[in-house]
Amino acid sequence: MRTVDSVILRAAAAALVFLVACGKKADNAPAVATPSLTFSKNQVPIGSVVKLTYRFQVAPDAHFDKSYWVFVHVLDAEGEQMWTDDHLPPTPTTAWQPGQTIEYTRTVFVPNYPYIGEATVRLGLYDQATGQRLPLKAQEASRREYVVAKFQVLPSSDNIALLNKSGWYQAEIDPKNPVTQWQWTHKSSTIEFNNPKKDGTLYLLYDARPDQFSTPQQVTLGIGGQTIAQFPADARNATLKTVPITASQLGNGEVVDLTIAVDRTFAPAGDPRQLGIRIFHTYLEVK
Repeated sequence: MRTVDSVILRAAAAALVFLVACGKKADNAPAVATPSLTFSKNQVPIGSVVKLTYRFQVAPDAHFDKSYWVFVHVLDAEGEQMWTDDHLPPTPTTAWQPGQTIEYTRTVFVPNYPYIGEATVRLGLYDQATGQRLPLKAQEASRREYVVAKFQVLPSSDNIALLNKSGWYQAEIDPKNPVTQWQWTHKSSTIEFNNPKKDGTLYLLYDARPDQFSTPQQVTLGIGGQTIAQFPADARNATLKTVPITASQLGNGEVVDLTIAVDRTFAPAGDPRQLGIRIFHTYLEVK
């Protein structure tokens, strides 16, 4: 009886090995491109801005029959996904030519995710309609998802703290993506921060409701009664504005009040609030 049991167990083990081997078939499809990703800085504080430069070296025999998305997953040391940067490349894949190098840079905010330490970036190309992924020439993590970079996430205390001082509605959170948060401005809103007394760049990620007006609202940024930038609020989707600020514009005080003013507000249907523009992130980078 033991012999029969032993034979059955060996047969079951062999069948299991066979099934696992079949499930791990080698992906022999030719790679369509070699991807890489570089960061403007390898140590990135939470809430700060970083420039990501994507590069795809298209294979000599590659052809693309549709416009594929780039999916980008940022993972912590335990492999948990912290945030994403999925996007359509500025040159659609249908226009990529064999042997061509595709390179572009995206400026992104590091979301307020509760993690400090090393992060890993995985990347791939996929068809949004079907989920089909393309083979790439890089270190594969799983299912045509490739490791392309690592960087260090630092605490937000390394940033200049920007405080929404006055003229702001309550913060809101996207229920489908809790990492995405925003606040609407009043007709005039103020941000307060300690004066770095150095030249810098203000990064402002915003959107607006140009559909509510015959012409877009006009936004004015000011410090101490001096206008430092103006632009039309014509962005229906989240759009990044970069504004250079000189040390002289910041003044000599220890604290700076930056105003964000709109020339007109609007009240959404069923909402008593008078809204200006919607702000997702602000960040001041000094030189």
